[in-house]
Amino acid sequence: MTEQQAIGHFSWTRPPTVYETFMEEQSIPVIRGLGIRDCRDVTLAPWKRMGGQGAFIQLSGTGGLTGMYLIEVPAGGSLNPERHLYEELIYVLDGRGSTEIWAEGSSQKQTFEWQAGSVFSPPMNTWHRLVNAASSPALLLGVTNAPPVFELYKNTNFIFDNPFTFDDRYDGDQSYFKGERELVKDPLSGRNRNPNNVIPDTADCELPVDGQRGAGHRHFFVQMSGNVFNGFIAQYPSGRYSKTHAHESGPVLLCLRGKGYTITWPMEAGVQPWEAGNGHLVQRQDYVPGGLVSAAPGDANWFHGHFGASKEPLRVMAFLGGYPRRVAGAPGDEVIGMNTNIREGGTTIEYRDEDPYVRKMFQEELDKVGAQFDMPESVYQPAA
Repeated sequence: MTEQQAIGHFSWTRPPTVYETFMEEQSIPVIRGLGIRDCRDVTLAPWKRMGGQGAFIQLSGTGGLTGMYLIEVPAGGSLNPERHLYEELIYVLDGRGSTEIWAEGSSQKQTFEWQAGSVFSPPMNTWHRLVNAASSPALLLGVTNAPPVFELYKNTNFIFDNPFTFDDRYDGDQSYFKGERELVKDPLSGRNRNPNNVIPDTADCELPVDGQRGAGHRHFFVQMSGNVFNGFIAQYPSGRYSKTHAHESGPVLLCLRGKGYTITWPMEAGVQPWEAGNGHLVQRQDYVPGGLVSAAPGDANWFHGHFGASKEPLRVMAFLGGYPRRVAGAPGDEVIGMNTNIREGGTTIEYRDEDPYVRKMFQEELDKVGAQFDMPESVYQPAA
């Protein structure tokens, strides 16, 4: 060949990841897309490994980072016991039941109860079994960081049948799942964090005022069972909405209370996509309690905003993922939070800089349900 000729291909068909192959091998539905209006509407199928009816959820932008699934625990029954070398948060969509937790080689089981709205996390690689003693099925959503673990080890026997115990994460203390500890301050951000390993009712727990995402914003971080994988619960009063912002792909938003919608668009469409003639690039996902949306569906950062469209507050839970995460700079460098104004190095669009159609769309949605627009006019005024 000559020096001008190139070796290899300039394009190719992406092969499935190890986790995607695993999903296909389970022979249950795999739901894709921007989001789901209500997880209760998803068709489930028998899942032999788990011992219940299930389906995988792989939303746009979450591939390689976040794994999700729905699982139904049969009435008066239980799922198969399992353990795994990835972290997991489990949210109860419907039903009541209990979870049994025990460490490898231990005969002592710890049990705690859950109900609709509860969220908990089995400590990594502990044995756990979900039990339903009620007369109707229970439906749960599992959110994990399994995809990067599958890609790293490429061996399901190692992931599911590894006897190693993480004593630093779980020591069998009987208060581990009590859920009674008070909020603490996150040492880096200074914002509130819930230190409990189970939250009995995410839709009705107390949320302190935060304000970083805009007027009336309430918020606390969630980091359970020693996990790297984490999230937060946030709420906006009726008639108000969060500032549009951008961050790395991977996070997923679950609607807990109220109903609403998310709009999202690629950063190259501009801060004001409709004004720039790029409104066709904006995607929208509507949801009710139990609905999901991918907060950043592109391959890179996407702007997105979350909007309540009912007379009651919009409360959501975000699953932020764990690793791999991009680490910029060196230890000791200052980190600018994404809630900082985009004009000052952050990735948040202030209300005064947003596309006017964002506000117009929100007002139209409130009018449909008879809710009052309640954003302070001052937030849209130019900076002094």
